Amino acid sequence: MKVRLVVALISIALVSAFFYARSGPSVAPDFPTNVMIADQSEVVIDIPNGSTGSEIAQLLFDNGVIKSSEAFFRVAVGDKRSEKIAPGNHRISQNISAQQALEQLLDSDRIPNLIRIYEGGWKSEVVTALINYGFAKAEINKALTSVVLPKGFKDPEGLLFPAQYTFAKGTSALQAVQAMVDRFSAEPIAQLLMSGDKDFTGAQLLTIASIIQAEGGASDFAKVSRVIRNRLEVGMPLQMDATVHFIEKLRGQIFLSSKSTLINSPYNTYKRYGLPPGPIGSPGVAAMTAALEPAPGEWLYFVTVAPGDTRFTKSFDEFNTWKALYVKNRKAGAFK
Repeated sequence: MKVRLVVALISIALVSAFFYARSGPSVAPDFPTNVMIADQSEVVIDIPNGSTGSEIAQLLFDNGVIKSSEAFFRVAVGDKRSEKIAPGNHRISQNISAQQALEQLLDSDRIPNLIRIYEGGWKSEVVTALINYGFAKAEINKALTSVVLPKGFKDPEGLLFPAQYTFAKGTSALQAVQAMVDRFSAEPIAQLLMSGDKDFTGAQLLTIASIIQAEGGASDFAKVSRVIRNRLEVGMPLQMDATVHFIEKLRGQIFLSSKSTLINSPYNTYKRYGLPPGPIGSPGVAAMTAALEPAPGEWLYFVTVAPGDTRFTKSFDEFNTWKALYVKNRKAGAFK
């Protein structure tokens, strides 16, 4: 049975079947909405995958969350967000109104052990998140080699869509990993990216998107994309710091030592020409969009001289001038 994952911040799969409206003019018993939640006791309820609206309402009632299942059912019928209730565990206050119960079910902060995959996240970081969730490392490693990938892709690196996930009790590591890959495949921009363009295959575009994600702020993604394409077109090495940081598994580094640029790895874009052999993390929607839609320009170089100040140029001399400014600012502590 296919696992239905839920993404708390982005678009999510449905855990619930349709909430069917009930007829009748009577008012269902309900607790007042102005109850002080801070004083309420809490319970953790497990919503099975595929639960219907009435089943969720009954679970809430049986656990002392709401005054009547009918009250929650009626609230859910009138709020389309109810279709986004996640399977799995939820920490819920007791003796609250049906409306408050719905809000808490939709609150990702109330989902214990939520798996968060950040934009640019490495496969190795996803493994750590899955271990913390409770899966065994051996099971995770097997899942990563058994997962069904989109056509043209050989490794799940870059395909584990950045989002927030929770899974119903009994979900296997393979089902969890497959859900992340399936979430990637369901994203419209990812579908366009996987089709490739006149210059690159889908796998190459995913690699480009992952570099864009790691190298620039969102406002500069399209320009970084153009620099990558311009360098590849003229036969320059990409010389992207993020690819070396990927090798070294270093996060939050702005400085790259000369020694690091000598690392013997196909991901070292200082020593190797062309694209690295695969993605260096999972790009988000904006980075994938930029990979497909680079900004127009002749830039070959860019450097962040200070936080929020990234400059692009086609002049090597201008780049060196700006690089000196970056070094000065870094030594002065501007990047701390």
